[in-house]
Amino acid sequence: MNGWHYRQTVLVLCTLAFLSTMVARVVISPVVPDLTEAFEVSTGLIGLALSGMWAAYALTQFPSGVFADRYGERLVVLCAIGATGISSAALAFSPSFAVFFVLAVALGGSAGLVYSAATSLVTKQADETGRAIGYYLAGAPIAGLLAPPMAAVVATLYGWAWAIAIGAVVTVPVFVLFAWRVDPTPAERPNTALRDRVDPGMAVELLTRPVISQTVVLAVLGSFTWQATASFLPAFLESFHGFSTASASLLFSAYFVVHGSTQPITGALSDRYSRDGSTLLTMTAGIAGYGLLVLGGSTGAVVLGVALAGLAMSWGAPLQSRFMDNLSDRERGTGFGLVRTVYMLLGSLGSVVIGFLADVAGWDVAFGVLGGCMALCAIVIVGSRALGR
Repeated sequence: MNGWHYRQTVLVLCTLAFLSTMVARVVISPVVPDLTEAFEVSTGLIGLALSGMWAAYALTQFPSGVFADRYGERLVVLCAIGATGISSAALAFSPSFAVFFVLAVALGGSAGLVYSAATSLVTKQADETGRAIGYYLAGAPIAGLLAPPMAAVVATLYGWAWAIAIGAVVTVPVFVLFAWRVDPTPAERPNTALRDRVDPGMAVELLTRPVISQTVVLAVLGSFTWQATASFLPAFLESFHGFSTASASLLFSAYFVVHGSTQPITGALSDRYSRDGSTLLTMTAGIAGYGLLVLGGSTGAVVLGVALAGLAMSWGAPLQSRFMDNLSDRERGTGFGLVRTVYMLLGSLGSVVIGFLADVAGWDVAFGVLGGCMALCAIVIVGSRALGR
């Protein structure tokens, strides 16, 4: 296989690795009402479990980068896919909410090991970082397109446990393909002890760089909104707008279709024009989209709101490219893992905060807060540009 074809193969397989671990997590969202009934708990408590899952996902971003530097990206990605499949299978048959909570956290931690290692591998193979990351990030929206309707159908026919088990099934072929087609990758720091890579001084220096700290703030707000939307958009559409489970799942898939198809576009725009301009485009779409979701009185307005929310969540390509622009080759594994851990950990609060807000103040207030997060991002970008930073 020549160099160009191999690079494309790596990009496709990294995307599939990300997709499979995302499927394992997003199949949970369509069955949230079933989970509250089965375990006799509130939406807020299910949100707490999902926040635990996303927090564990965030916490393993940094180790993913460290392990990739020490052992090579391929080995880390393979271990992550395998662990995700095992965790997903166990989660599907949780006998109680307490067990479900623990296994959801385990699932998040396993899936989190994929991201930084695979992103580092993709970046090494790419000439245009923004475009490559945009295609790679499309794995999440493709998972969102396929998984919700599949989960809804399976849950209706066989119950919520089998719907969640879909996550375990999809990891098997991806593991086999990745092991077969991706060559072993050399470690960047094979002789460096892991404890030597966990340097608080390095972490503080990196996170206090102005351009990195500002990007982290934007990514926290974007991640908070993404987590909450991925966790509760179907439930919001059912409870607040009165859509059926099937219709809500279809719209959830449409959200991911827009999300996935616009990731490469926003990434390419950020390569050609500017990271800030492309990010501002997504946040402006979010202000309009979440506004329509809360205030829209017609089906057409809600559908448009879902589409704009999908565009808004394509902030990942320009913002993550912005991180990569400001990290050296030797920092990209560990450094990117560190910033991912920080912003994903804080962003993971989106599920629990929005879940409890929905219980206490209603879905309109909860999703109105998400629109406010988008507005705050836009203010940060415009203010920074005005101040010349």
